[in-house]
Amino acid sequence: MKHLFLTVFIIFSLSTNAQTKCDFSLGADLVSSYVWRGSTLSGTSIQPAMGIGIGGFYFGTWGSVDIAGKGFKEVDLLAEYSLGNFKFGLYDYWFSSDSAYNYFDYSDDASHSLEANLSYTFNALPLTFGWNTIIAGNDQYLDDQGKVKRAFSTYIEASYAFSIKEIKLDAAIGVSPWRSSTLYTGYEKDGQRHGTDGFAVVNMSLTASRDIKITDKYSLGIFGQLSFNPAKKDAFFVFGIKF
Repeated sequence: MKHLFLTVFIIFSLSTNAQTKCDFSLGADLVSSYVWRGSTLSGTSIQPAMGIGIGGFYFGTWGSVDIAGKGFKEVDLLAEYSLGNFKFGLYDYWFSSDSAYNYFDYSDDASHSLEANLSYTFNALPLTFGWNTIIAGNDQYLDDQGKVKRAFSTYIEASYAFSIKEIKLDAAIGVSPWRSSTLYTGYEKDGQRHGTDGFAVVNMSLTASRDIKITDKYSLGIFGQLSFNPAKKDAFFVFGIKF
């Protein structure tokens, strides 16, 4: 897996030239809690991001660290390509709450997971469908005979964007279509963490966001997200600031 993103980056570089417009982005979010696809990963967190886009390609990194100092941190690498209404991507997730960090361990029981994703946004209405499947790394489950199996944990989401005056809104529903690993859309049961056993609705959310003008050239973004996870019988409300 560790050579895959190097290959993608080389292709990314060779597919562009000096005449192509290059866009660089840098920012960060401050969130009251880190909720991902219907599961809480950590408490109040700083989440920086940066990336570079050339043509239809985008290569970037995203991270999260618990500001309470409880040990959780995440560092992701991502490569995307947009073609018309389609977007193709590869994400290398690395997150750990163990103080004995080893980022360069790419074994299947380590903290890396490689996800392939595809999304499509319609022209006629602001509706987006996304399919995300972990294809390598830490994504296993034990079958009924106690044997380790690769889960190919998958998250499918439909989201609809709209606005009311200056408030931008995004409604989404996400499902896990088959059995998943505990790493992915896990839930708590009988004091233990489990993956979904089959088809399950794991995320129903409504996100509201707006920009607050600070100066003529700078605005501060704020957002709130109310979400439910029927599979976990859990609910969340997250507030965030975008810098």
